[in-house]
Amino acid sequence: MSRLIIFLLNLYKRFVSPLLGQRCRFYPSCSDYARVAVARFGPWRGGLLAWWRILRCQPLCSGGNDPVPKHFHLPRCHASTRDAVNKEH
Repeated sequence: MSRLIIFLLNLYKRFVSPLLGQRCRFYPSCSDYARVAVARFGPWRGGLLAWWRILRCQPLCSGGNDPVPKHFHLPRCHASTRDAVNKEH
């Protein structure tokens, strides 16, 4: 099952992603993150991590470097730096 998911993600990365352009707020991109997560944790937990990452890819999160965790856990969304500055004043 993991091989099938990784194969589909590779197809997406090769054929669909270039048509959409650079859109991801994070590094590595969400599709690369999903491939590593599925390879590291299997289709269910890796898929859950990938789904959680896609949910965090929105303007309320600051984005930036967000590698796949070494141990399974769902990382929190950090507020954008602009919002953090506004809260301080």
